[in-house]
Amino acid sequence: MTITKEEYSLMVDRTSPKSRLLRDCLGAFFCGVAICTVVQALMNLYLVAGFAMKDARCLTSVTLVLAGAVLTALGWYDNMAKIGGAGTLVPITGFSNAVCAPAIEFKSEGFVPGTGAKMFIIAGPVIVYGTVASIFYGFIYYLMQHT
Repeated sequence: MTITKEEYSLMVDRTSPKSRLLRDCLGAFFCGVAICTVVQALMNLYLVAGFAMKDARCLTSVTLVLAGAVLTALGWYDNMAKIGGAGTLVPITGFSNAVCAPAIEFKSEGFVPGTGAKMFIIAGPVIVYGTVASIFYGFIYYLMQHT
């Protein structure tokens, strides 16, 4: 039995899931907006509590990393990511999730070979390339300032 390209294309069109691009984009947008709103509220809270701007920024980042880890441990971050997609992956909470999720998943293999070894399976390349890029850009900045 031979199938023509047109017949094959028709079969693929019938069986392929319909595009959810608009829904996915709106979910990512609104989830990102919600996270950014929480970030701003945290920043304002720390500023009202009397912290300097530099300290408020640091505390906000630490709070977001902790919140991402706790939400991942409770299994709620994955549910948010199903709705928000990239809106949950781009902020620092997504990085926290990328470190914590593999650590939780492989904890049954032991503390060192499971949690320790698998913890940076997703986030490791981000850390390495981020560090190398910051050194590279810092060196360029240094050269530009001293020429």
